[in-house]
Amino acid sequence: MIVTAPITSPTPATPAGGAALERLRAWPGEHRVAVGLSGGVDSSLTAALLVEAGWQVEGLTLWLMSGKGACCAEGLVDAAGICDQLGIAHHVVDFREHFRSQIVDFLVEGYAAGITPLPCSRCNRMVKFGPMLAWAETERGLPRLATGHYARVRHAAAGDPLATPGGETGRHQLLRGLDRHKDQSYFLYDLPQEVLGRLVFPLGELTKPDTRLEAERHGLRTAHKPESQDLCLADHHGSMKAFLDAYLPPRQGQIVLRDGTVLGQHDGIEHFTIGQRKGLGVAWREPLHVVRLDGALNQVVVAPRQEAACSAAVVGAVNWVSIPPPDGPLDLQVQVRYRSEPVAARAIPLPPTDADRAVQRPYRLRLVFAEEQFSITPGQAAVFYAGEVLLGGGLIDSSEPPF
Repeated sequence: MIVTAPITSPTPATPAGGAALERLRAWPGEHRVAVGLSGGVDSSLTAALLVEAGWQVEGLTLWLMSGKGACCAEGLVDAAGICDQLGIAHHVVDFREHFRSQIVDFLVEGYAAGITPLPCSRCNRMVKFGPMLAWAETERGLPRLATGHYARVRHAAAGDPLATPGGETGRHQLLRGLDRHKDQSYFLYDLPQEVLGRLVFPLGELTKPDTRLEAERHGLRTAHKPESQDLCLADHHGSMKAFLDAYLPPRQGQIVLRDGTVLGQHDGIEHFTIGQRKGLGVAWREPLHVVRLDGALNQVVVAPRQEAACSAAVVGAVNWVSIPPPDGPLDLQVQVRYRSEPVAARAIPLPPTDADRAVQRPYRLRLVFAEEQFSITPGQAAVFYAGEVLLGGGLIDSSEPPF
């Protein structure tokens, strides 16, 4: 068995880094962990802090795509370099076929049908966390997984109900990261309890500037590596449009008003998003926004902004994370996009569909917003919060206009 000895840095830790080290050293249970390494600064520092705290650490990188790209060739090289620098083992696992079937095919089918899929939360559940934990435990005997996500997990003490609606004893809570500008809890809403209980997020209470400073203190080769601003597939292909064009042939259709009036033509509904105003290629007496993508008719439906608001939405495949499924209506805060602010809404349970049961999330609800919302997009996630606690989330199926 390889046991990682604590490392020391020539300079003392920053206050935030020192607090992170104290938390890791006091972590209950076994201090043996696989670290998911992408080759970026966040995962690099995650590994460095765990090694410094005295954990037995091994690096794990998923090979998701062939060729050039932030998550592929360059990331593999940097991840290997970090492991060499830290003196830990590095494992590369070929997940290309699994990634293609679970993410690439999922995206292509969704865009073709007129929805805007959210691949990151699906990737976290179906490709990364669960499968990585299974591989680490089966192949390396490592019971925990650490990543560089800006999020936190909190466990209730025995007999201590959590202070959330429907809180119960012994349930793992998913919390926002301390840095609201970097908080990534939105993309983790679909993780199950059994996975949450085995995760370590060392950066959950650090800000991004803290991370850069700590990476510099450790002399990590990735300390100044720029962040990717796009979905990994967009990075890989050069743009999201290039990715979609590689898989979907041009399909010319109509751009229409709600009443069916034809205003222009398009070459693929996959190139439009709900709420989009610029780049529509049509003229009208007032600005128009995309309000629906009709996959069956291959139409882009547009309307003035005052007709683009929604008073409610149906959300399916709901995963209740930090609380058990509620029996009745529940008032909460909901975030309908990663960068949007949470808004007040009432969640009203609905009977699940066969599709909900098929993905083992047999919960569905109707969200009634306290104020009308703009750009509610089928395929995107609606994620529910009570303060800093992520209660659950699901995928938007449809929206309801306010009239």
